[in-house]
Amino acid sequence: MFDLGAEKEMIRDMARRVTEDEVRPRVAEMEATDRFPRELAEIFGDLGLLQLWVPEEYGGPGGDLTSVCIAKEEIGRGSLAASTLCANNSIGLILPVLHFGTEEQKNHYLPISAGGRAIAAVAITEPETGSDVSSIRTFARKDGDSYVVNGQKSWITWGADADYVLLFARTSEAKGHDGISVFLVDTKTPGFHVGKSEHKMGRHGAPTCQLHFEDMRIPADCRLGEEGMGFKACMKILDLNRPSVAASSLGLAQAALEASVTYANERRQFGRRIGDFQMVQAKLADMAMKTEAARSLLYSSALEIDSGKVSRLTMLASMCKCYVTDVAMEIATEAVQVLGAYGYSTEYPVERIMRDAKLNQILEGTNEIHRIIIARQLLGK
Repeated sequence: MFDLGAEKEMIRDMARRVTEDEVRPRVAEMEATDRFPRELAEIFGDLGLLQLWVPEEYGGPGGDLTSVCIAKEEIGRGSLAASTLCANNSIGLILPVLHFGTEEQKNHYLPISAGGRAIAAVAITEPETGSDVSSIRTFARKDGDSYVVNGQKSWITWGADADYVLLFARTSEAKGHDGISVFLVDTKTPGFHVGKSEHKMGRHGAPTCQLHFEDMRIPADCRLGEEGMGFKACMKILDLNRPSVAASSLGLAQAALEASVTYANERRQFGRRIGDFQMVQAKLADMAMKTEAARSLLYSSALEIDSGKVSRLTMLASMCKCYVTDVAMEIATEAVQVLGAYGYSTEYPVERIMRDAKLNQILEGTNEIHRIIIARQLLGK
């Protein structure tokens, strides 16, 4: 494992403790209700886990991508839903303001985030828009010193719980990428409506819903960056966040491996531990090797990005997101196989891990899309 330094090891220890003490005891309730306990968000905020990326000058911990990945890996070992909350605040509030906000916007929003109570959501996806961000239809019409927004978003994680939503909308009739802008919207704004909740296969406890905007009037100073720069902002923010998606999947992989090793040591068949059988040993060995390979790719990439050498940002982000999430799905599936019938039972965590792992292969660009991105980067296209 990389020597990440004493400060980052403190983040790991803190995230591991809160996962054991506060997250794991709530997982069953989250699974049953698909509700995220608001009190857990407050605990995260008090520990600085919701605002890791806020610079010290704005009252935050002054963390970086590596710090976020460490926290998300550890929390992801207990709950994918809980680890997602850390990322949503980064991608929905902190990163867009840091990279595209004015100084006035930074002075307003970053201290709010640093307080550890604000929850943010990201509104990109629409009923007819998934990986192809350029096809969004939600429209923000300029009207004096404000914009009037009409449209619909779908699959918005934390949409019903968020204080702020990072909204991507069209501001011109220009086709493709050019007409998209980005706004930071207070969810108490008239015309902002929460729609139906989605019933998902996994990641229970991170509620997902539709959002509707009906003549929602927002001040022009809610816009981040220039008009028409929304697609560029979207790609930069997603690139910076994708390694953290990989980190939560790494946590799932590690949890699945640990559950498999424990079970292989305890379960007996034919008068022996199943861990004594070579077929099981081979599975465990492959699972361990792939987990370590995924960890090495993730943290070497995060450290390179944090160093400021961002020429490979897009490729590294796609590699992390694609490879680690694929590995997590493979290891989770093998864990179910190792546990046999019990792997298919809710008595053990591996069936939940397998359901959760699948989602990260899909969100923030499907892994098929990321393979295309990686290839184009290699070919210079």
